[in-house]
Amino acid sequence: MTRCAVLGTGSWGTAFALVLADAGCQVTMWGRRAELTDQITRTHRNGDYLPDIELPASIVATTDAAQAMRDADVVVLALPSQTIREHLMQWADRIPAQAAVVSLMKGVELGTTRRMSEVIAEAGRVAPERVVVVSGPNLAPEIAQRQPAASVVACVDHEMADRVAHACATPAFRPYTGTDVVGTELGGAVKNVIGLAVGMAEGMGLGDNTKATIVTRGLAETARLGEALGADPATFAGLAGVGDLIATCMSPLSRNRTFGVQLGQGRSVAEVIAATRQTAEGVKSCQSILDLARANGVDMPITEGVVAVVHHGLAPDEMGRRLLSRARKAEAD
Repeated sequence: MTRCAVLGTGSWGTAFALVLADAGCQVTMWGRRAELTDQITRTHRNGDYLPDIELPASIVATTDAAQAMRDADVVVLALPSQTIREHLMQWADRIPAQAAVVSLMKGVELGTTRRMSEVIAEAGRVAPERVVVVSGPNLAPEIAQRQPAASVVACVDHEMADRVAHACATPAFRPYTGTDVVGTELGGAVKNVIGLAVGMAEGMGLGDNTKATIVTRGLAETARLGEALGADPATFAGLAGVGDLIATCMSPLSRNRTFGVQLGQGRSVAEVIAATRQTAEGVKSCQSILDLARANGVDMPITEGVVAVVHHGLAPDEMGRRLLSRARKAEAD
Protein backbone atom coordinates (compact mmCIF):
# COMPACT_ATOMS: atom_id res chain seq x y z
CA MET A 1 0.00 0.00 0.00
CA THR A 2 1.26 3.49 -0.90
CA ARG A 3 1.90 5.66 2.16
CA CYS A 4 1.09 9.35 1.66
CA ALA A 5 1.65 12.40 3.83
CA VAL A 6 -0.49 15.46 3.09
CA LEU A 7 0.97 18.56 4.75
CA GLY A 8 -1.85 21.06 5.06
CA THR A 9 -5.46 20.74 6.20
CA GLY A 10 -7.07 23.40 4.01
CA SER A 11 -9.82 22.64 1.52
CA TRP A 12 -7.63 21.49 -1.38
CA GLY A 13 -5.24 19.50 0.81
CA THR A 14 -8.20 17.77 2.46
CA ALA A 15 -9.91 17.05 -0.86
CA PHE A 16 -6.69 15.61 -2.30
CA ALA A 17 -6.22 13.47 0.82
CA LEU A 18 -9.71 12.09 0.16
CA VAL A 19 -8.71 11.31 -3.44
CA LEU A 20 -5.57 9.50 -2.29
CA ALA A 21 -7.56 7.47 0.24
CA ASP A 22 -10.17 6.59 -2.38
CA ALA A 23 -7.30 5.36 -4.57
CA GLY A 24 -6.26 2.93 -1.83
CA CYS A 25 -3.43 4.89 -0.21
CA GLN A 26 -2.73 5.11 3.50
CA VAL A 27 -2.96 8.84 4.27
CA THR A 28 -1.67 10.88 7.21
CA MET A 29 -2.39 14.61 7.20
CA TRP A 30 -0.43 17.28 9.04
CA GLY A 31 -1.93 20.47 10.45
CA ARG A 32 -0.89 23.17 12.89
CA ARG A 33 -3.93 23.05 15.17
CA ALA A 34 -4.50 20.02 17.38
CA GLU A 35 -8.25 20.60 17.60
CA LEU A 36 -8.57 20.27 13.83
CA THR A 37 -6.24 17.28 13.42
CA ASP A 38 -8.04 15.52 16.29
CA GLN A 39 -11.38 16.25 14.63
CA ILE A 40 -10.21 14.76 11.32
CA THR A 41 -8.98 11.58 13.03
CA ARG A 42 -11.94 11.12 15.40
CA THR A 43 -14.94 12.34 13.41
CA HIS A 44 -13.61 12.00 9.83
CA ARG A 45 -14.57 15.58 9.07
CA ASN A 46 -12.76 18.86 8.48
CA GLY A 47 -15.26 21.25 10.01
CA ASP A 48 -13.25 24.36 9.12
CA TYR A 49 -13.01 23.83 5.38
CA LEU A 50 -15.24 20.98 4.14
CA PRO A 51 -17.77 20.54 6.94
CA ASP A 52 -20.32 18.62 4.87
CA ILE A 53 -17.87 15.99 3.60
CA GLU A 54 -17.31 12.71 5.41
CA LEU A 55 -13.68 11.71 4.96
CA PRO A 56 -12.57 8.09 4.54
CA ALA A 57 -11.89 6.45 7.89
CA SER A 58 -8.41 5.52 6.66
CA ILE A 59 -7.30 9.18 6.87
CA VAL A 60 -5.63 10.20 10.14
CA ALA A 61 -4.10 13.54 11.09
CA THR A 62 -1.37 14.81 13.39
CA THR A 63 0.42 18.01 14.41
CA ASP A 64 3.78 16.23 14.11
CA ALA A 65 5.14 16.70 10.57
CA ALA A 66 7.92 14.15 11.10
CA GLN A 67 5.36 11.55 12.12
CA ALA A 68 3.21 12.33 9.10
CA MET A 69 6.14 11.91 6.71
CA ARG A 70 7.68 8.84 8.31
CA ASP A 71 8.20 6.14 5.62
CA ALA A 72 5.99 8.07 3.18
CA ASP A 73 6.20 7.15 -0.49
CA VAL A 74 4.50 10.42 -1.48
CA VAL A 75 4.72 13.75 0.39
CA VAL A 76 2.06 16.25 -0.67
CA LEU A 77 2.52 19.96 0.04
CA ALA A 78 -0.80 21.81 0.34
CA LEU A 79 0.17 25.04 2.07
CA PRO A 80 0.05 28.74 1.12
CA SER A 81 2.72 29.42 -1.49
CA GLN A 82 4.28 32.30 0.42
CA THR A 83 4.89 30.17 3.54
CA ILE A 84 6.26 27.01 1.97
CA ARG A 85 9.95 27.99 2.09
CA GLU A 86 9.81 28.54 5.86
CA HIS A 87 8.18 25.15 6.39
CA LEU A 88 10.56 23.29 4.09
CA MET A 89 13.61 24.69 5.82
CA GLN A 90 12.32 23.00 8.99
CA TRP A 91 11.25 19.78 7.27
CA ALA A 92 14.02 19.13 4.73
CA ASP A 93 15.76 16.52 6.87
CA ARG A 94 12.45 14.73 7.52
CA ILE A 95 11.38 14.20 3.91
CA PRO A 96 12.05 10.54 3.00
CA ALA A 97 14.93 10.30 0.55
CA GLN A 98 13.04 8.42 -2.16
CA ALA A 99 9.61 10.01 -1.77
CA ALA A 100 7.86 11.89 -4.52
CA VAL A 101 7.25 15.46 -3.33
CA VAL A 102 3.99 16.79 -4.76
CA SER A 103 3.07 20.45 -5.02
CA LEU A 104 -0.60 21.42 -4.94
CA MET A 105 0.35 25.10 -4.64
CA LYS A 106 -0.44 27.64 -7.34
CA GLY A 107 1.72 30.70 -6.89
CA VAL A 108 5.07 32.39 -7.45
CA GLU A 109 7.25 33.29 -4.47
CA LEU A 110 7.46 36.96 -3.58
CA GLY A 111 10.95 38.42 -3.66
CA THR A 112 12.58 35.56 -5.54
CA THR A 113 9.98 34.98 -8.34
CA ARG A 114 10.63 31.26 -7.91
CA ARG A 115 8.00 28.79 -9.01
CA MET A 116 6.89 26.38 -6.30
CA SER A 117 8.86 23.45 -7.73
CA GLU A 118 11.99 25.60 -7.59
CA VAL A 119 11.31 26.53 -3.96
CA ILE A 120 10.79 22.86 -3.08
CA ALA A 121 14.05 21.84 -4.75
CA GLU A 122 15.99 24.65 -3.12
CA ALA A 123 14.55 24.87 0.40
CA GLY A 124 13.60 21.22 0.77
CA ARG A 125 16.79 19.92 -0.86
CA VAL A 126 14.73 17.74 -3.18
CA ALA A 127 16.08 16.70 -6.59
CA PRO A 128 13.94 18.11 -9.45
CA GLU A 129 13.34 14.54 -10.64
CA ARG A 130 11.33 13.94 -7.45
CA VAL A 131 9.22 17.12 -7.57
CA VAL A 132 5.74 16.58 -9.01
CA VAL A 133 3.16 19.27 -9.77
CA VAL A 134 -0.59 18.62 -9.73
CA SER A 135 -2.68 21.30 -11.40
CA GLY A 136 -5.93 21.69 -13.28
CA PRO A 137 -9.54 22.62 -12.60
CA ASN A 138 -9.30 21.77 -8.90
CA LEU A 139 -12.29 23.32 -7.15
CA ALA A 140 -11.96 21.47 -3.85
CA PRO A 141 -15.64 21.17 -2.82
CA GLU A 142 -16.55 19.48 -6.10
CA ILE A 143 -13.61 17.07 -5.93
CA ALA A 144 -14.47 16.26 -2.31
CA GLN A 145 -18.02 15.48 -3.46
CA ARG A 146 -16.45 13.04 -5.93
CA GLN A 147 -17.76 14.87 -8.95
CA PRO A 148 -15.85 13.85 -12.12
CA ALA A 149 -12.65 15.87 -12.58
CA ALA A 150 -9.23 15.61 -14.17
CA SER A 151 -5.84 17.19 -13.57
CA VAL A 152 -2.30 17.22 -14.90
CA VAL A 153 0.43 15.41 -12.95
CA ALA A 154 3.73 16.80 -14.21
CA CYS A 155 7.35 15.92 -13.45
CA VAL A 156 10.56 16.10 -15.44
CA ASP A 157 10.85 12.36 -14.73
CA HIS A 158 7.88 10.74 -16.43
CA GLU A 159 8.16 7.59 -14.30
CA MET A 160 7.78 9.68 -11.15
CA ALA A 161 4.72 11.40 -12.65
CA ASP A 162 3.24 7.96 -13.41
CA ARG A 163 3.90 6.87 -9.83
CA VAL A 164 1.95 9.82 -8.41
CA ALA A 165 -0.79 9.50 -11.01
CA HIS A 166 -1.31 5.87 -9.98
CA ALA A 167 -1.59 6.95 -6.35
CA CYS A 168 -4.40 9.44 -7.07
CA ALA A 169 -6.39 7.75 -9.85
CA THR A 170 -9.98 7.03 -8.84
CA PRO A 171 -13.27 6.50 -10.70
CA ALA A 172 -13.98 10.22 -10.18
CA PHE A 173 -10.48 11.73 -10.48
CA ARG A 174 -8.52 11.25 -13.72
CA PRO A 175 -4.83 12.25 -13.71
CA TYR A 176 -3.04 12.96 -17.01
CA THR A 177 0.76 12.82 -16.87
CA GLY A 178 3.24 15.15 -18.51
CA THR A 179 6.76 16.52 -18.21
CA ASP A 180 6.11 20.26 -18.66
CA VAL A 181 6.51 21.41 -15.06
CA VAL A 182 7.07 25.05 -16.06
CA GLY A 183 3.88 25.36 -18.10
CA THR A 184 1.80 23.44 -15.59
CA GLU A 185 2.90 25.70 -12.74
CA LEU A 186 2.51 28.95 -14.67
CA GLY A 187 -0.99 28.03 -15.79
CA GLY A 188 -1.97 27.40 -12.17
CA ALA A 189 -0.39 30.60 -10.86
CA VAL A 190 -1.47 33.14 -13.46
CA LYS A 191 -5.07 31.93 -13.64
CA ASN A 192 -5.56 33.21 -10.07
CA VAL A 193 -4.70 36.72 -11.21
CA ILE A 194 -6.97 36.50 -14.24
CA GLY A 195 -9.71 35.16 -11.96
CA LEU A 196 -9.44 38.33 -9.88
CA ALA A 197 -9.85 40.44 -13.03
CA VAL A 198 -12.90 38.47 -14.18
CA GLY A 199 -14.37 38.79 -10.70
CA MET A 200 -13.91 42.56 -10.82
CA ALA A 201 -15.80 42.67 -14.11
CA GLU A 202 -18.59 40.62 -12.55
CA GLY A 203 -18.70 42.92 -9.54
CA MET A 204 -19.03 45.94 -11.79
CA GLY A 205 -22.02 44.34 -13.49
CA LEU A 206 -20.27 43.74 -16.80
CA GLY A 207 -21.40 40.94 -19.08
CA ASP A 208 -20.10 37.78 -20.70
CA ASN A 209 -18.40 39.51 -23.62
CA THR A 210 -16.18 41.39 -21.19
CA LYS A 211 -15.43 38.31 -19.12
CA ALA A 212 -14.70 36.18 -22.18
CA THR A 213 -12.32 38.87 -23.41
CA ILE A 214 -10.43 38.89 -20.10
CA VAL A 215 -10.22 35.09 -20.04
CA THR A 216 -8.94 34.89 -23.61
CA ARG A 217 -6.41 37.68 -23.30
CA GLY A 218 -5.40 36.33 -19.90
CA LEU A 219 -4.60 33.02 -21.51
CA ALA A 220 -2.50 34.87 -24.09
CA GLU A 221 -0.54 36.56 -21.27
CA THR A 222 0.05 33.23 -19.61
CA ALA A 223 1.26 31.63 -22.83
CA ARG A 224 3.64 34.53 -23.53
CA LEU A 225 5.23 34.13 -20.11
CA GLY A 226 5.37 30.38 -20.59
CA GLU A 227 7.10 30.72 -23.95
CA ALA A 228 9.72 33.03 -22.41
CA LEU A 229 10.44 30.47 -19.69
CA GLY A 230 10.59 27.44 -22.00
CA ALA A 231 7.14 25.91 -21.43
CA ASP A 232 5.39 23.73 -24.00
CA PRO A 233 2.71 25.90 -25.69
CA ALA A 234 0.37 22.91 -25.84
CA THR A 235 0.14 22.90 -22.04
CA PHE A 236 -1.90 26.11 -22.07
CA ALA A 237 -4.53 24.53 -24.32
CA GLY A 238 -5.07 21.72 -21.81
CA LEU A 239 -6.31 21.09 -18.30
CA ALA A 240 -3.50 22.99 -16.58
CA GLY A 241 -4.04 25.98 -18.86
CA VAL A 242 -7.44 26.84 -20.23
CA GLY A 243 -9.17 24.17 -18.12
CA ASP A 244 -8.00 25.63 -14.82
CA LEU A 245 -8.57 29.14 -16.12
CA ILE A 246 -12.21 28.46 -16.98
CA ALA A 247 -12.97 26.92 -13.59
CA THR A 248 -11.30 29.75 -11.68
CA CYS A 249 -12.85 32.55 -13.71
CA MET A 250 -16.39 31.20 -13.99
CA SER A 251 -17.19 29.37 -10.76
CA PRO A 252 -18.63 31.04 -7.64
CA LEU A 253 -16.59 28.43 -5.72
CA SER A 254 -13.41 30.17 -6.88
CA ARG A 255 -11.86 32.18 -4.06
CA ASN A 256 -10.04 34.47 -6.52
CA ARG A 257 -13.13 35.22 -8.58
CA THR A 258 -15.18 35.84 -5.44
CA PHE A 259 -12.52 38.18 -4.05
CA GLY A 260 -12.47 40.06 -7.36
CA VAL A 261 -16.26 40.43 -7.34
CA GLN A 262 -16.08 42.29 -4.05
CA LEU A 263 -13.31 44.54 -5.36
CA GLY A 264 -15.47 45.30 -8.38
CA GLN A 265 -18.31 46.25 -6.04
CA GLY A 266 -16.13 48.95 -4.54
CA ARG A 267 -14.62 47.32 -1.47
CA SER A 268 -10.92 47.70 -0.71
CA VAL A 269 -8.57 44.75 -0.36
CA ALA A 270 -8.43 45.30 3.40
CA GLU A 271 -12.23 45.36 3.63
CA VAL A 272 -12.57 42.11 1.68
CA ILE A 273 -9.95 40.37 3.83
CA ALA A 274 -11.65 41.62 7.01
CA ALA A 275 -15.04 40.39 5.82
CA THR A 276 -13.90 36.97 4.54
CA ARG A 277 -10.95 36.36 6.91
CA GLN A 278 -8.95 35.00 4.01
CA THR A 279 -6.79 36.21 1.14
CA ALA A 280 -7.02 34.81 -2.37
CA GLU A 281 -3.79 33.40 -3.81
CA GLY A 282 -3.88 35.86 -6.72
CA VAL A 283 -3.77 38.79 -4.28
CA LYS A 284 -0.54 37.41 -2.84
CA SER A 285 1.10 36.31 -6.08
CA CYS A 286 0.12 38.98 -8.61
CA GLN A 287 3.14 41.15 -7.80
CA SER A 288 5.63 38.27 -8.01
CA ILE A 289 4.13 37.14 -11.32
CA LEU A 290 4.44 40.66 -12.71
CA ASP A 291 8.05 40.85 -11.45
CA LEU A 292 8.78 37.54 -13.19
CA ALA A 293 7.25 38.82 -16.42
CA ARG A 294 9.20 42.07 -16.35
CA ALA A 295 12.45 40.22 -15.62
CA ASN A 296 11.86 38.22 -18.80
CA GLY A 297 10.64 41.09 -20.98
CA VAL A 298 7.05 39.81 -21.17
CA ASP A 299 4.09 42.20 -21.46
CA MET A 300 1.22 41.21 -19.13
CA PRO A 301 -1.24 44.14 -19.08
CA ILE A 302 -4.07 42.38 -17.21
CA THR A 303 -1.67 41.23 -14.51
CA GLU A 304 -0.25 44.75 -14.35
CA GLY A 305 -3.77 46.14 -13.93
CA VAL A 306 -4.60 43.71 -11.13
CA VAL A 307 -1.41 44.69 -9.31
CA ALA A 308 -2.41 48.35 -9.64
CA VAL A 309 -5.82 47.64 -8.09
CA VAL A 310 -4.60 45.31 -5.34
CA HIS A 311 -1.42 47.10 -4.28
CA HIS A 312 -1.83 50.70 -5.43
CA GLY A 313 -5.51 51.41 -4.93
CA LEU A 314 -6.48 51.87 -8.58
CA ALA A 315 -10.23 51.66 -9.11
CA PRO A 316 -11.30 48.58 -11.12
CA ASP A 317 -13.18 50.70 -13.67
CA GLU A 318 -10.03 52.76 -14.24
CA MET A 319 -8.11 49.52 -14.78
CA GLY A 320 -10.63 48.65 -17.50
CA ARG A 321 -10.25 52.04 -19.19
CA ARG A 322 -6.46 51.70 -19.21
CA LEU A 323 -6.64 48.24 -20.78
CA LEU A 324 -9.06 49.40 -23.49
CA SER A 325 -6.96 52.46 -24.32
CA ARG A 326 -3.81 50.45 -25.01
CA ALA A 327 -2.47 50.58 -28.56
CA ARG A 328 -4.10 47.93 -30.72
CA LYS A 329 -2.02 44.88 -31.64
CA ALA A 330 -2.59 41.83 -33.76
CA GLU A 331 -4.56 38.99 -32.10
CA ALA A 332 -1.47 36.77 -32.19
CA ASP A 333 0.49 39.17 -29.98
